[in-house]
Amino acid sequence: MSNLRERLKQIQRLKKNDIKKEEKTAIDDSALLKQGWKQCGYNVLKREINLSSPLKKIKNMPEVLPLIIPDLSLYKTMPQIRDFLFFDLETTGLSGGAGTVAFLAAFGRVVNEKLQITQYLLLDYPGENDFLDLVLTELKTENAVIVSYNGKCFDSQIIKTRCLMNRIKPPCYKHADLLHPARRLWKTIIMDCSQSSVETKILGLERINDIPGSLAPEIWFEFLKTNATERLIGICDHNLSDIKGLALILYVMIEIAKEPFKTNKYNYDLERLARTVYVYAYKQMMIENYKEPLELINIALKALEPGTLWYDKLMRRKKIIEKKIQNNLPRTTRTLTNP
Repeated sequence: MSNLRERLKQIQRLKKNDIKKEEKTAIDDSALLKQGWKQCGYNVLKREINLSSPLKKIKNMPEVLPLIIPDLSLYKTMPQIRDFLFFDLETTGLSGGAGTVAFLAAFGRVVNEKLQITQYLLLDYPGENDFLDLVLTELKTENAVIVSYNGKCFDSQIIKTRCLMNRIKPPCYKHADLLHPARRLWKTIIMDCSQSSVETKILGLERINDIPGSLAPEIWFEFLKTNATERLIGICDHNLSDIKGLALILYVMIEIAKEPFKTNKYNYDLERLARTVYVYAYKQMMIENYKEPLELINIALKALEPGTLWYDKLMRRKKIIEKKIQNNLPRTTRTLTNP
């Protein structure tokens, strides 16, 4: 009997909690309404914001962009600007795990020369199913290439875990992570290659009154307890800035790919880029593509100091490629070029 009595009491407590949670689904906070948030699901809000972006200047994607962002080499065709979908989460924990929940998601895409950003905000745990449905709908956008910063190791894993916890099939999508390309370009220059460091120290982008993402868990739990929205709005704006910064980092990487080694406007490490060219040339040789890597190597050799490690390595690789090109020429042509 005592066990039955305890179970009945627990059911009553749960019902009372459900009533409180249902009451919270209504948007009664004028601060959130002023920020453009609207209800789009059970305990889930949504807002859309259009910002200017330098990506509107990009008309044609450089063919050697996979040199800078190797993830793009995995796909048969080069994505266009309209295909990139910028993605960032704010979560209740910074190290992942089954107990970590995503409560804020942002997606950005270039539409009509504007960066259109859509955000989804989870107000309480019972709304997680609707929140995930909305996030998955975005991730499954046709032809989309998801662009994130450390998203492969963190954001994507959080989504996968929460899908499994909610008995939802995890999504599959194309993904380009900009963290490792940023490290290759700038690690020796600024050491800390967090997104905020790259934005401020390399790109000169200043965030005014920005709330650090590390405070996101504390802020959301505070909101659950007190329903106070002041700091929650701040973390939503931080999430917005992450998408804007992500788009700018991609723009800079595209600009570098247009003329690698010819300009160092963005203060990247030439030696580490030369190493990337060395690896890239090898991969292209494996598919018998010799012209493009040879051109890149010649450009790199002009920018590097003779006698340095990667100058010598690239010179050796250049000779190997030239030999392969020579061996692939018709016999009559080889006789004429090498009497």
